Amino acid sequence: MKVLSMIQPWASLFVLREATYETRSWRTNYRGPLAIHTSKKIDKDVSNHKAIKSLLGKHGYTPENLPTGQIIAVCKLVDCLKVTENNETWAILEDGRIVSGNDYFMGDFRVGGYAWVVEDMQMLDEFIPAKGRLGLWEHVLIL
Repeated sequence: MKVLSMIQPWASLFVLREATYETRSWRTNYRGPLAIHTSKKIDKDVSNHKAIKSLLGKHGYTPENLPTGQIIAVCKLVDCLKVTENNETWAILEDGRIVSGNDYFMGDFRVGGYAWVVEDMQMLDEFIPAKGRLGLWEHVLIL
């Protein structure tokens, strides 16, 4: 299965659907099953931000108990949309959809970047330890 590594708290916020999009500077043509991996790194400054702590807290997470170095969820990657306009508090994607509110503030919507669109996010009952890699990488998952 294809796997995407993400830094915490972004990985958990994405899996918990507090963030609708995963933003990247690069496009992928891949569509299909995708596992979400949490890198060993935690962005402590972001994790301790009042709003982020509040969003994590709704789901029982704190900056101290975020999972790291594990595959925590699976979903389906259905699209990868280019950011065509950024207005400092909202952005427009190439298909015309407008990104605003928490979705905008929890992503990097620089013009020329990409918003990855997923469906069917499912957190795993048991997380799978794994060493992450850059880009999309392969891991054999037995679910």
